[in-house]
Amino acid sequence: MADDTKKELLLRAKDISIQFGGLRAVSSFNLDLYAGELVGLIGPNGAGKTTVFNMLSGVYKPTEGSITFVDKDGKLSVISGKNPAQLNRIGIARTFQNIRLFGSMTVEDNVKVALHQKRMVTPFDVELRTPRFRQDEKIMCEKVENLLSLFHIDHLKNELARGLPYGEQRKLEICRALASGPKLLLLDEPAAGMNGQETGELMDMISFMRKEFNLTILLIEHDMKLVMGICERLMVLNYGRVIASGLPEEIQNNEDVVRAYLGSGFDTGGAS
Repeated sequence: MADDTKKELLLRAKDISIQFGGLRAVSSFNLDLYAGELVGLIGPNGAGKTTVFNMLSGVYKPTEGSITFVDKDGKLSVISGKNPAQLNRIGIARTFQNIRLFGSMTVEDNVKVALHQKRMVTPFDVELRTPRFRQDEKIMCEKVENLLSLFHIDHLKNELARGLPYGEQRKLEICRALASGPKLLLLDEPAAGMNGQETGELMDMISFMRKEFNLTILLIEHDMKLVMGICERLMVLNYGRVIASGLPEEIQNNEDVVRAYLGSGFDTGGAS
């Protein structure tokens, strides 16, 4: 891996832990994420991966430790304790393992929701449909159209989200996350429920949007073909602790990782 001192540190999680009653779900988790990286967080079911995501995205507040994220001045500021909406405004967006769309809204309106925080209109403009409102609405619709076309779902913009095939719902959720203009995108099992062809398309999509939108991406995934194919480095969780971290080829041959997954049912996706 390249010299990290030459990269811009985007996010740092330092010794974060979380406890639910008597259960310590994640213990002393550390992560430095650098601008432009694509990092995979892997491990068996119940290892604590989504719990880590929930702390990084503000769903949970760590019981111990701190999370910092680069601010508009390029300095790391503490974000522990901020809620998801606050974190979204400063550039952290995520998707969920279980797709969370507004099912009764159209594809287009699902994406528009993510753009509302960036609108430059007042309630007065909206109420009276002023020229500023009409211009802002036009710009927003163009942004939505462009995003949907990148994901090849623009022809579905007037369809209800709940009526889309599973793979298209995944695309829409990622599209909506991108609409908020994040610096950091957290993808929680984006390939879940997809067939081989859809997973291949997803790999291309993730690589494309990373470059196109200048993103840093942290993803949770069980499909090892996808993980090994696009991630620059990997972290492995087991029972809430990091047991290995390194390049994909190092992780594949790590004895602790192999031992942790023996008999666990962890899907290696055919990776050697």
